[in-house]
Amino acid sequence: MKKIKIFLLAVSMSFVSCDAWLDLEPEFVQDAENFFLTPEDYERAVIGVYDLMQANYLHLWIGEIASDNSIAGGESVNDTQGLHEIDGMRHGGINAELRNVMRFNYAGIGRANFVFENEDNIDFPQKERLMAEISFIRAYYYFTLVKYFGDIPLIVDRRASINEVFQLDRTPRAQVYAQIEQDLDRAIQVLNWTNPELGRITKGAAMALKGKVLLYQNKFGEAAQVLGDLITTNEAGYALVPNMSTMWLAVNQNSSEDVFTIQHSGLQGGDYGCLVCLQGNPAPGFHAIRNYVGPFYGDGNSYNLPTQNLYDFFGNDPRRDVTILDLEAFIAGQPNASDITFAIGAGGHTGYFNNKYIKRDAERGLPDDDLTSPLNYRAIRYADVLLMAAEAFAQTGNDARARTELNKVRQRAGVADITSAGTQLLEDIYRERRLELSGEGYRFWDLVRTGKASEAIQGFQVGKHELFPIPQVEIDLAGGRWSQNPGY
Repeated sequence: MKKIKIFLLAVSMSFVSCDAWLDLEPEFVQDAENFFLTPEDYERAVIGVYDLMQANYLHLWIGEIASDNSIAGGESVNDTQGLHEIDGMRHGGINAELRNVMRFNYAGIGRANFVFENEDNIDFPQKERLMAEISFIRAYYYFTLVKYFGDIPLIVDRRASINEVFQLDRTPRAQVYAQIEQDLDRAIQVLNWTNPELGRITKGAAMALKGKVLLYQNKFGEAAQVLGDLITTNEAGYALVPNMSTMWLAVNQNSSEDVFTIQHSGLQGGDYGCLVCLQGNPAPGFHAIRNYVGPFYGDGNSYNLPTQNLYDFFGNDPRRDVTILDLEAFIAGQPNASDITFAIGAGGHTGYFNNKYIKRDAERGLPDDDLTSPLNYRAIRYADVLLMAAEAFAQTGNDARARTELNKVRQRAGVADITSAGTQLLEDIYRERRLELSGEGYRFWDLVRTGKASEAIQGFQVGKHELFPIPQVEIDLAGGRWSQNPGY
């Protein structure tokens, strides 16, 4: 099968600069009058819409570091300072990482809207599929933004001119969610269950994302319906892979468990000044062991380090060692233990590393292998679908179906079935999400949407930290028209 190639387009797309608000009208853009004239033009434009999903490394980092799962780590507390601020719940309106979340996702929306503006220029057989794919991706970008920031400007079917910036208001999140659902419905109706080109959005991915979107809105009955249909119909053949211990190796990705996956290659495409430009996945290199010299793993930057709290939470659950590398224990088990060396970063050290997304010696990319891991980002895998479905069924009183889906995940892990009901069953599902999905960027959002963040996250303030602050520079560039989120 072919694998979709992700790259930056120099024509017809919106580049991300350091100055322009939302960056939707760059200086060097091919005009639509001499573009969107052939099917190949649309194909190139749609690949450009896919491209901004490369910002997934931010969601992986923030989703773990903002929670009780990880600390920021790194060379020092000033190394990617914004992550350290988020780690300590000290973040405010001036935060480079949060500004990148807003810029990159709006840039992706701008690219999608540019295609929608020109949707009716010509007709060709694959156009509906392409438009359905970018409907999904726009929904994904907006879902990311509404999770982070709440009410946000909603722009559809057109790009915003720079002159409109001062007239745009923040749209209530309910309206944003309604647009997200509409986009996902279009994708579900048009897309096939499978696509021979790896990385293309499919019907199953759209159904899974819609289920997640509904769950985040507490629309449990609707979520149970769409997720239940996905599990029951399942024409794509989704299934839990049997061996958890090897599923995170690059050779085993694009498996039956991958429902919505953002593809990466071992090529570079960018550098430290533009991580979103990369074709490789920077997260494994950033997560890897600082100055490591030894077998199996590669050296890296010691970011996003699992906490003692997370390690202890697993107890003897076999998923602990799949999720967390206990470095000292690993070294002690090697025949040449005395020859293995590593360094400790001044940004924090727990002794643990993210074993799902980590640089391994056999998976190095080229040329700067800190930036070029070929490990894909599993944005939604089938275990997540099953656990979301279990939660939705439990919330709607269908405990038997909830236990069925929950225990599929536990049986794969080799642990005993859950037999609880009612409130305890729901608590067991929440616990299972941490056991199964830690290290993947979900934890903070799970804590927030279930109302458990203040119990788990030190420094979390109810009524404030459920949302991140609107970047102050964006408020300023909008002429002060936007209010800041409460508490910031």
